[in-house]
Amino acid sequence: MRLPRFLPSYASSLPLLAALGFLAPASPASAQAKPIVLNSSVTIVESAQEPDPVKRATQDLRHDFAKVFGSEPKLVTNLSEAGPVTILIAQRKNLPAGTDCASTTNREAFAFSIAGAGVGPTHRQIACLTGTDMRGTIYAIYEFSQKILGVDPMYLWTDKQPAKRSSITLPADFTHNYPSPVFKYRGFFTNDEDLLTGWVVPKKGEQTGIALSTWDMVFETTLRLKGNMVVPGTWIFPDDAQVQAAAERGLIINQHHAIPLGVNVARWPEGVPYNFSTHPEILEQAWKDAVALYKPDEEVLWSVGLRGLSDSSYASLDESVRNNDPLLGQRISEAITEQMKIVRAKYPNAQFVTDLWQEGARLVQEGYLKIPPEVSLVWADTGYGDMQDGGKVGPGQGMYFHVAMMNGQANQLSEMVPVSIIQSEIGRYIKAGATSYFLVNTSDERPVAMTTRAVMEMAWGGVPETTGGPTDPQGGADMAFYKKWATEEYGARSADTLAKVYKEYFAAPAPRPSFGPPRMTSAGNTPPPPPRYSNVPLVVGDQHYHSEARRILLDYLSGHQVINVPSQSPKWTQPRAGFFVLNAEQRAAFLDRDIKECTDAQPRWDAVWKDAVAAESTVDPTRRDYYQAEMLTMITINRNSNRMLLDVAQSMKDENAGDAAKAEAGAADALRELDEIQASMHTAEYGKWKNWYRGDWLTGVYRTHELVQYYANHLKDPMAKLPAPASWSGWEAYFHIMQYENDRSVDVH
Repeated sequence: MRLPRFLPSYASSLPLLAALGFLAPASPASAQAKPIVLNSSVTIVESAQEPDPVKRATQDLRHDFAKVFGSEPKLVTNLSEAGPVTILIAQRKNLPAGTDCASTTNREAFAFSIAGAGVGPTHRQIACLTGTDMRGTIYAIYEFSQKILGVDPMYLWTDKQPAKRSSITLPADFTHNYPSPVFKYRGFFTNDEDLLTGWVVPKKGEQTGIALSTWDMVFETTLRLKGNMVVPGTWIFPDDAQVQAAAERGLIINQHHAIPLGVNVARWPEGVPYNFSTHPEILEQAWKDAVALYKPDEEVLWSVGLRGLSDSSYASLDESVRNNDPLLGQRISEAITEQMKIVRAKYPNAQFVTDLWQEGARLVQEGYLKIPPEVSLVWADTGYGDMQDGGKVGPGQGMYFHVAMMNGQANQLSEMVPVSIIQSEIGRYIKAGATSYFLVNTSDERPVAMTTRAVMEMAWGGVPETTGGPTDPQGGADMAFYKKWATEEYGARSADTLAKVYKEYFAAPAPRPSFGPPRMTSAGNTPPPPPRYSNVPLVVGDQHYHSEARRILLDYLSGHQVINVPSQSPKWTQPRAGFFVLNAEQRAAFLDRDIKECTDAQPRWDAVWKDAVAAESTVDPTRRDYYQAEMLTMITINRNSNRMLLDVAQSMKDENAGDAAKAEAGAADALRELDEIQASMHTAEYGKWKNWYRGDWLTGVYRTHELVQYYANHLKDPMAKLPAPASWSGWEAYFHIMQYENDRSVDVH
C-alpha cells in the first residue's frame, strides 16, 4: 500500500514540511531562486493552447485567490505580459521556452516548482504548476489551491472558507512532484439523487433534473479530489445536458451499471420486447443508438453488461434464463461481446468496464459468467462497504463502493460506513493490484462529505499506515483520519474529542436484521438472503427506521395488504399488489425484534448525542452552523429515528394488548421524535441550503410523519380517514428525478 501524499497547508507549515523531508531537493534552477511572496498583485500566465477544462480550473483558482487576498489575480497568456511575481500554469508540452519548471511524464501526474530568479527580461519570479497532461495540470491547480491557499476541496458542501491573508511566502526550494494515482479511474456516481433534485430548480431550458449549477458543484468537487470520471445521474440519456457539462470540465463519462452503453432502460418504450434471447436485434439497435448520442469529443469509459428494466436482474424479464444460471451467464457474455463490437465500430480504442452488481458477482463466483480480458472486471459492495469478491479479487480489476445507498435499509441522509472499513477494503484491493477502477456512490454528496473525501484521498494516494490498530480507540488509521477531518473542518481544539464522537457514531446503530425488510411467503417461509463474501458488519442506516416504521404501520392500517408502486421502472409498468402474509404470531415476533434492537441501540445513540453536544463548545465559532448540519443533524436523524421506531413498535404492541392509553402515548412520542428531526433538518437549511431537504423522497421523514399521524388519529378515532394503501418505495423520488425527461423513451429504431 502506498503512503498518503497529502501535504499540510503550506500557508502555515512550510518549515515543518522541509524538516520532515516532504519537499524534494531543489532543482538547479530553484537553487538560484529566491522565496516568492504571493499577494493580491500576483499574475497568472496560462497558455492559450491549454484546453477549456484547464481554463475552467484556472478561473476557479482566481476565485480562490480572491477569497484569500481580496481580489482576483490578473490572467495573461504569455510571460511578456506577466508581473514580477507570476504563477505559470501549463501542461508539460506547453511550457514556454526557457522556463525550467519541474515536470513529470507519468499519466495525470503533476509538479510544483520555482523556475528561478532570472526568467525573462524583467527577471520575474515564477511559481510553476505543471501537469503531464490535461488532468494532471488541473490537479496541480487545485492541489496548489488546497495546500497553499488553504481552500477546502469540499468547500462547496462544507461551507469552509480559507483564512484571509495579506501574503503567503513560498520558499526558494518550493519543489514537489506528485506521481500518478493509485487507481487509474476514480470518480463519483451521483445516484438516487433525490435531495439534489429537490434543492435548486433547474433554469428553464436546462433539460436536466438537477440544476446545471448544482451539477457543476459535483464536477468541481470531483476534480478537486483528483477524480477523473463521473457517472452523472441514475436514469439518464447520453445527450443529457449534464453529460456534456461533465465533459467540458475534463471528466471521463461512465455509465450506471443498469444502463450499459447509456441505454436508459427506465424509459424503455411500451410494447417493445426487452429480450436478448428472442429479439436481440432490438437491444442491439438501442445500444447503437445510445452510442451515437455521445459527442465525438466526449471521453467515455463504456460500461457493458445486461440487466433488466430498472435495476433488476435480466432473468426477471427472460423466462428462458430464469433459474438457469449457466444460460443467464452465457446470455450476459453474448451481450457484452455484441456491445463491444458496436462501440469499437465507432471508437476502435474504446475502454470497457463491467460492474458486477448483485447477480453478476454470483455468476462470476460460480464460473457461469465469463468476462473478456480486455474488460475491467469491477466488484461491487452491497452498500455497506463489504466487497462481494469472495476473496478472489485479482490484478487489473476494480471496485464499486458505496458511502451512500438507497435500498430501504441503508443511508441517504447521513454517514453510515466507517472509515476503518473503507481503509480495510480499499487496502485489500490495492494489495491485490485491483486498481484499474474506483467508483464511489455518493448519492447527494452533502450528507456523506467526510467519507467521500476519505475514499477519494485513498483512491489517489493509497491507504495510510499508522502504528495504532484498527480497533484502537486512541489510534488507528481511521482515528487519524477523523482527527484530520475534525481539525480542518472545526479547528484543532476539537479534533481529539470529535474523532472519538465519530468513532462512537459509527458504532451506535443496531445490526441489520436481514438483507431486507421482513418478507414472508404464503407458506410462512422467510426467503434466504443473498450470499455474502465479507465479514464487514451490516448495520441499519437512516432509511431502515423509516421504511420499517411505514411497513408495520401500513400493514396495520391497510388490512395487511400493501400496494408496491415500482419506483425505478418505465412509466407504463403497472403497480403490483404484494402481500406481507404474516399471521398474528409473526407480526408479534417482528415487533419484538424491532423493540429489542432499538432498545439496545438507544443508549448508544444517547451517549453519542451527549458527547457531540458537549463538544460543540470546542468548535471554531465560525464553523458551528456546519457542525450543526454535519454532526448534530446527522446524529438527530439516526438517534431520534431509532427512538421513533421503538415508539411505533411499542405502541402497536400495546394496542394489540388492548392498552389504548399506552398505545396513544407511544404514537404521540413518535410524533415528537419526528418533529425534532424535522426541526434539526430545517436548521441545517441555512443560507444557500434553503430547501435542501425538500427532496427527501427516499428516506421520507415527512412521509413517516404523515403515516404516524394517521395512526395516531386512528387510535383516537377508528373511523378517522386513512391513507391509500400504497408503499412509498421511491416512486415519488423517481417521478421527480426523471420528470424532466417527459415522455421520452429509448430509441430502438
